Parts: sequence; C-alpha cells; structure tokens
Amino acid sequence: YILVKKIGEWTPSQEHRAKLLFERYPLLERAYKHILHLRGIYKNTERIKAQQELNEWLEKTKELEIKEFNTVANTLKDRAETILNFFVNRNTNANAESFNAKIKLFRANLRGVTDTKFFLFRLEKLFS
Repeated sequence: YILVKKIGEWTPSQEHRAKLLFERYPLLERAYKHILHLRGIYKNTERIKAQQELNEWLEKTKELEIKEFNTVANTLKDRAETILNFFVNRNTNANAESFNAKIKLFRANLRGVTDTKFFLFRLEKLFS
C-alpha cells in the first residue's frame, strides 16, 4: 500500500516500514522513485515543459536498466504526441472510452447484431 502513495502522504509507521523495505531492496526504492518522477510529470501545465521532463524520464529509464520500465518507455515514446496533447487543455478521451464500453455492453446483452440498421436505431434512441 505504501508504494502507491507519495512519500509525503505516509504515516510514521509507513515511513518506518518503507525504510526497512528499501534497505533490503534498494532496486525497489529506485523503481519507486522513478515512478514518482513519472507521476510528477502530469502536474505540468505546459506541453513543452512536460515534453522535456518526459524525455528526461525516458533517458533515466535507459540508465536504470529495469526491463519492466523499458516496455513502458517504449509505449510512451510511441504515443508521445498523443500523450503530450493532454497538456494543451488537460482533456482526456475518457468520455469516448466510456461510451464505447456502453455500446459493447449493449451489443453483448443482445448477443450479437443481425440487423445493423435496427441496432443503430436502438442505439440512437437509447443514448440520444
């Protein structure tokens, strides 16, 4: 639980447990701090600054040599432009994803679609 919270949000007992944990597993501490750095990028309000910090994070990922981070770094690198668009007006596509999930659930409840026109008609009536 302490690994999903920021250091400043830990209780004294959690601080003590984290100290013991990180003493025994220094690689875990490096990974934890690296994740905090990635999370901190999203506090930015300017796209250019966020891009600089993201590039720094990607470089540090190479230095860490933890293979699990390489997958994340490659994904971030491939989708960097789309991710950085978030910093323009801080919007996500969560509404569209939610609507798509509702459509999939509706289709699943019908156990498939045989008449496309009627399906679209029902979608229009249901969600408009």
